[in-house]
Amino acid sequence: MTLINDVMHEVNEVMGLVKEDQIDDAEKVIQKDRRIFVLGAGRSGLMAKGFAMRLMHIGYTVYVIGETITPSVQKGDVLVSVSGSGKTGMVVEPTEKAKDDGVKIVAVTSNAESPLAKLGDAVIVVPGATKAGDGVKSIQLLSTLFDQSVHITLDVLCLKLSRRDHVSNDAAKAEHSNME
Repeated sequence: MTLINDVMHEVNEVMGLVKEDQIDDAEKVIQKDRRIFVLGAGRSGLMAKGFAMRLMHIGYTVYVIGETITPSVQKGDVLVSVSGSGKTGMVVEPTEKAKDDGVKIVAVTSNAESPLAKLGDAVIVVPGATKAGDGVKSIQLLSTLFDQSVHITLDVLCLKLSRRDHVSNDAAKAEHSNME
């Protein structure tokens, strides 16, 4: 078996453990008439930003927490927070504040018992290895397996949203950057 096959085996193992009904629960929270905010630190934050970009492509009003043009989060908005351990302070603390302010929370974590998961109105458990040692063990460094699997999971969520909202590939392509 090659290293590529080993990595793909790990990703397939984790994706086989992601529960589609949890993705469906998140789909119910994310609606076009709500502003969507995403939050994550480090590589989890990069996965969240990729998700935000996809949401924009399919017609959502979406913001990344920490960017200079991000407005304040308000009651009725949705916050998608991503943290492998579910304990990262710079993710959990703003998520707690948002929850207290009446924001709906979608928590994405490898740890169903984490502080982040406990805040979620919808929780997606992606049990890929994290630097904290949670999830499926991996030959890959730190939280790579979690990050890879979160990327796929959130892309599946976007596909479900696009199908629910009847957004075609051509419509999404029309929203893609034309400044390249």
